[in-house]
Amino acid sequence: MAFSSVGRVKVAAHFLLLVVNIVVLALSTRVNLYQEFFFIADRFPFILSIITFVVLGLMTLIDFVSNSSYTGRPQFEIGVLSLLSIFWFAFNVFSSSRWSSVPFNCGVIPSDFTDTIQWCQQLSALRVVVWMEWVMFFLTTVGTLRYSITQSNQGNKHVFQMPLSRYAPNIRSDGHNNVDYAFNSQFMEPSNKMYY
Repeated sequence: MAFSSVGRVKVAAHFLLLVVNIVVLALSTRVNLYQEFFFIADRFPFILSIITFVVLGLMTLIDFVSNSSYTGRPQFEIGVLSLLSIFWFAFNVFSSSRWSSVPFNCGVIPSDFTDTIQWCQQLSALRVVVWMEWVMFFLTTVGTLRYSITQSNQGNKHVFQMPLSRYAPNIRSDGHNNVDYAFNSQFMEPSNKMYY
């Protein structure tokens, strides 16, 4: 079964999160290599980006492989995305407070220290991208929660019984359609009565 229109948006959001996460991983690796993985404030984005890549990557992969994955259901995704959003926020606050002594304007560093200037530029980029990643996680979580609750309130309770990537308001996970027909369904039921 192919992805629904909602599913395509969800998968695109996951891929965008993975791309930004890869950027964070690359920048945090370079920042940590310069400092030889000494400072915990630098290690937090590095470790969390690895965890995020594994968790989000597995969720997306399972969603592609299985038509009925539990990891693709809204309640599972909202839980995982909420946890990742909380972790990114907490660690970003901690790391940003530790990085506050490093200037955003790396031009104040004397030009003789090219390695330090390069580290400063990478750290400045990392400071921005980690917050971008948190905002993206937060918006994805809120969007998924809002859409799922709206669908459930409209009577589409099956939104919580199937992966969001395969969800369509008029198709339930048990194969029955949720479509209102213009005629009464009693005429469609087979009858055991015999008329003579």
